[in-house]
Amino acid sequence: MLSTLLKGKLHMATVTQAELWYDGSCAIDSSLLELAGLSEFEQIDIYNVNNGERFTTYIIKAEPGSGTISMNGAAARKVQVGDRVIIATYAQYDEKEAAKHKPKLVYLNPDNTVERTSNTIPVQIAS
Repeated sequence: MLSTLLKGKLHMATVTQAELWYDGSCAIDSSLLELAGLSEFEQIDIYNVNNGERFTTYIIKAEPGSGTISMNGAAARKVQVGDRVIIATYAQYDEKEAAKHKPKLVYLNPDNTVERTSNTIPVQIAS
């Protein structure tokens, strides 16, 4: 049996561009891709924290070190420049792999510089 688990994510990225007539779907600074273990043309889910939109698209590379997070084509209709988004990808793992799996989590500042990285999420405390 395979389980689908979070592979990697960019948490609280800021959308820097929205290009309706550009080829490709989500251009991401290639330095951030490497850090989060994401690949060009990989399927991603995007969760817009500002408006609640959730959609699936794929990655294209943007210039390394640019901080670019650009939603292109139809995805441009789901965001506004300045929106904060979570970009996540998932993979399937067998039971052995799942037992030792650790996702690559990259937490970003508002300017898309790296605040910190992790491979765990703290247990949520009841309020």
